[in-house]
Amino acid sequence: MVFSSIPFLYYFLPGTLLLYFLAPERGKNLALLIASLIFYGWGEPKLLAMMAATILLFYLCGLAIAAAEKNGWRKFWLGLSLAVSLGLLGLFKYADFFLESVNALTGLGLPLTKLALPVGISFYTFQCISYTVDVYRRKVPAQRSLVRFGAYVALFPQLIAGPIVRYVDVARELERRTHSWEEAAAGLRRFLVGLGKKVLLADQFALLAQTFRDSQEPSVVFAWMYAVSFTLNIYFDFSGYSDMGIGLGRILGFHFVENFDYPYLSKSVTEFWRRWHMSLGTWFRDYVYIPLGGNRVSRGRWVFNILVVWMLTGLWHGAAWNFVLWGLLFALLLLAEKAVPGLDRLPAWLRHAAALLVVILSFVLFNGESLTQVGADYAAMFGLGGLPLMTAQTGYCLRSYGLLFVLGILGCTPVVRQAGIRLRQTRAGGFLELAMMMGLLLVCTAYLVDGSFSPFLYFRF
Repeated sequence: MVFSSIPFLYYFLPGTLLLYFLAPERGKNLALLIASLIFYGWGEPKLLAMMAATILLFYLCGLAIAAAEKNGWRKFWLGLSLAVSLGLLGLFKYADFFLESVNALTGLGLPLTKLALPVGISFYTFQCISYTVDVYRRKVPAQRSLVRFGAYVALFPQLIAGPIVRYVDVARELERRTHSWEEAAAGLRRFLVGLGKKVLLADQFALLAQTFRDSQEPSVVFAWMYAVSFTLNIYFDFSGYSDMGIGLGRILGFHFVENFDYPYLSKSVTEFWRRWHMSLGTWFRDYVYIPLGGNRVSRGRWVFNILVVWMLTGLWHGAAWNFVLWGLLFALLLLAEKAVPGLDRLPAWLRHAAALLVVILSFVLFNGESLTQVGADYAAMFGLGGLPLMTAQTGYCLRSYGLLFVLGILGCTPVVRQAGIRLRQTRAGGFLELAMMMGLLLVCTAYLVDGSFSPFLYFRF
């Protein structure tokens, strides 16, 4: 089940909120756990066994770490939780990638596992790892209530697409939460904005990108339209889903970390990664980069640490070589920015244009189904594929999607948010905002009822 669907919007969500707010204070976590497990097992009930095993494993390991008096046993229980969780992630997500690579290099015909990838496994595995590591570091006490811990792991607003919520950030709210009409209204507004991003912008840019893939009349301009449309698609797709998750969390009394901060306004690759998928970036910083030694090591070891973190960042996004290369590309770019002096003294517009160009080109690599296809896409963009500059289909798509590109570009800036703030400050602002939110919901519903093209990128991660 996805947030941008009729069953979720008009059946699951109303029923869940009714159950949750009718439950007594002590029963709200149980209500939330039950609803979250129904949400997760909606399409594939067999996945519930793995979710239940994950919850039980990390719950018991957390208790064991907290109870152990000797560091040796504390490390044993931590190591066990990490080995099992990363082992399952490796089995389901990376085993076939490894076997395919070995077969390609050696000519062997090793059979593939062909295991289905459990939805959201990359997200909830990282959340569970942060829990046991923080218990080991004595940053938080172990959670003694299985229901509370289960609610944390399976929490449906952020279960399948983030943001990656650390236990330390919601531990207090798992114990006690406050609710108010103001918080619920703010959460609903955030959810509907995210829904609009997903349905009205991300899905339309995805359709344009697919049109390019299916086109019999490619051109240089069309190749650039594809690159820009996918860049906008992935932003509105993922940030929209994060907005929906953060909004739902706020309705339920949780305050999740922000995940995006207008990343396409960045003036460097370093700044881009401070603004893009922030919960993932800080997770790798705190649980991989710093434990490796961070930058408080020799220069050679520091370069090694950067390469490891960014290779893992690429692999986190998918089990394919284009993701590995995508991560390593950013590692090299980040190292280059730190190695070349004076970049920050260049004109701001030039730094912004360069950073944006790098990001657009990187997402072509990210979205490639094969390295051969990626090479063909780059060749088409730079006029090396023998394509015409324009075709009739390219002109038609430019006219058809011109307004969408304008709206997409505006949506990547704070302009819309600031306009909403100003609107709420006017005398009729509350009524107008309510009317606009209701209109947004109705339009999104119409698109969903119509069965519009609506893929969700981050389900495959």
